[in-house]
Amino acid sequence: MRPVILLTAGLLTLAAALIAAVYFWSPRMNLRVTTGPPGSAAYRFITAFASVTEATHPRVRIKLVEVADLAASAKAIEDHATDLGIVRSDGVIPSNGETIAILRRDVVAFVVPTKSSIDKIPSLAGKTIGIPQGPLQKYNEQTLDSILSYYNIPANSVKRVFLPLAEIGAAVHDKQVAAVLAVGPMGPGEVVDVVGAIKLATKGAPGVLAIDEADAINKRFPGIESIDVPAGAFRGRPPIPGDTVTTLAITYRFVAPNTMLDAVAGVIARSLFKTKAQLVAKTPLASQIEAPDPDDKNPILPVHPGVAAYLNSGEQSFFDEFQQYFYLGGMALSLAGSAIALLAGRLGRKKSASDLRQIDRLIELADKALVAQASSELNALEEELNKIIAWFVKGQASGTADSTAFSIAIAHAQHAIEKQRTVVRQGQTSPMPQ
Repeated sequence: MRPVILLTAGLLTLAAALIAAVYFWSPRMNLRVTTGPPGSAAYRFITAFASVTEATHPRVRIKLVEVADLAASAKAIEDHATDLGIVRSDGVIPSNGETIAILRRDVVAFVVPTKSSIDKIPSLAGKTIGIPQGPLQKYNEQTLDSILSYYNIPANSVKRVFLPLAEIGAAVHDKQVAAVLAVGPMGPGEVVDVVGAIKLATKGAPGVLAIDEADAINKRFPGIESIDVPAGAFRGRPPIPGDTVTTLAITYRFVAPNTMLDAVAGVIARSLFKTKAQLVAKTPLASQIEAPDPDDKNPILPVHPGVAAYLNSGEQSFFDEFQQYFYLGGMALSLAGSAIALLAGRLGRKKSASDLRQIDRLIELADKALVAQASSELNALEEELNKIIAWFVKGQASGTADSTAFSIAIAHAQHAIEKQRTVVRQGQTSPMPQ
């Protein structure tokens, strides 16, 4: 019977190893990634990401899931309809979302013409604000409302008009708007374009309002961060702003559900950061990708633990990230195979309840031996142990005893008795205290 059991265990172990090998060497990672409408900035970035990722990792397959906007992307993540998506930090946030990477950090800039009487956000009450037209204008308007609410300024007390970029300069010059809310990166983008248009139309250097309460606003609205904008970030001559200005920023993040495996999240992050140059070659939108702070405690979009582990541990290859899972999986299957073989052996020999009682008794003998105080107690325990050993030997001859379990239990009891016998002898030979 035993050769059959060993053969079964060996075959199961071999099968487990083969399954683990197939699992590793086959293309296993299929990622669903949300995109914006065709032609949108999000669509261009995601298609570039898919192209570079599949070229870099042949085992990865990207499935594009088209959604209408950022809110739909967030909902897809929350509903587990997608594995990755772009989310704006001050917009609709999936409750189960965790950050893989920061794709862009945009400054929230209130741009005013030179010599404007508006020097702080509360001065905007009762004024008209221009907002550049575009696919993100409604999100920018919501950001405006959040900021105004911090200062207890009713949203309806600040009129807003949506203008094409070409009309913004003239609207400021003609005093149709008192300020312009521009949201864009520190570099080429919406803020730089608005600053340039106002400067050209007014023949003066615009200013950017400082927001001294930026940290406090972040506490109330975690999706809106504090940021220091250095002098000249939006124009070099003359420098705009003229000095470092503290204001606000929002982030666009690559987000995954918190159910994503740590190893998978780490590999995605690594791919993004290591192939950034290739992504930039396909779309300039990738130039601002940055790693999140692994210690960031953002309550709404925390860093995924797998990404934090990757950033803290340094460079790891695709194989390094995953091999522990395959080893563990292979070991689990192997152990399961061995367990099945043992169970089959037990069922085949119709194991009786008396066997388990004998094993329990061996464990009890070991426990009693370790607290015995006299040689006579140990001798009695040893005598009972010898009787169980005799019973076991007879069972081996008839094929009714489980050699593995009894061998371990017998060895445990013998060791306990011998160990305590040594302790008792040493106690008996110790000199009496004076």
